Amino acid sequence: MKKKSEKKKRILRLIAIPVAFCLLLYLAVFAVGYPMFSDILSIGSVFLSDKQVDYSKEYENIFVPTGDSKDTVDASEVEFPGINKQFGDLKIKGRNVDAKLFFGDGDIALRNGVGVYAGSFVPGYGKTILVAGHNNTYFNGLKNVKKGDVVTIRTSWGNYKYKINKTAILKDTDKKAFDLSADEENLVLYTCYPFDTLGLTEKRFFVYADKISGPEIVGLYE
Repeated sequence: MKKKSEKKKRILRLIAIPVAFCLLLYLAVFAVGYPMFSDILSIGSVFLSDKQVDYSKEYENIFVPTGDSKDTVDASEVEFPGINKQFGDLKIKGRNVDAKLFFGDGDIALRNGVGVYAGSFVPGYGKTILVAGHNNTYFNGLKNVKKGDVVTIRTSWGNYKYKINKTAILKDTDKKAFDLSADEENLVLYTCYPFDTLGLTEKRFFVYADKISGPEIVGLYE
């Protein structure tokens, strides 16, 4: 009986060790690859579903379109958006770019539109506006843009236009890709490159544009 018991224990160990190893390996791969897999799954669900996915309950929309913009708008009249709140929209006429604009560039924002990096600024502040979007969905149309095209951003406090001056393909680690300390208002759009690939890539496609119209927000530091 003792021999049979020891034999069973050996068999259990032979089974348990590979199972435990596989489980640990799976957890390690999942932890490392989750950001990429989450992008693939969220994008894939859009393409594979036979119904249009509605994520509108994920976020709050504080965007109220306005008419012609004034030259200036007082800071007290501007509701600064919180993370994952839609505060406007972004369009490039004739280039298949038409998206809701969010503050923040996390999963919720990029599932529903494009997002302003929270470490940059919103239109009217006179600084750099850095906007991200997925290359398979809302920013897929960036592959069609040309120098001289105009990017239109509408917000609740005014409408803005930015003229594209150049595009560039850079590594995702390139620290010179944009300047968040710039003293002039400028717009930078970016997405993963090459276009139409799933998941994160090592390169980014950047679009650079200069402000040509839209109200300046005044009274910020009073």
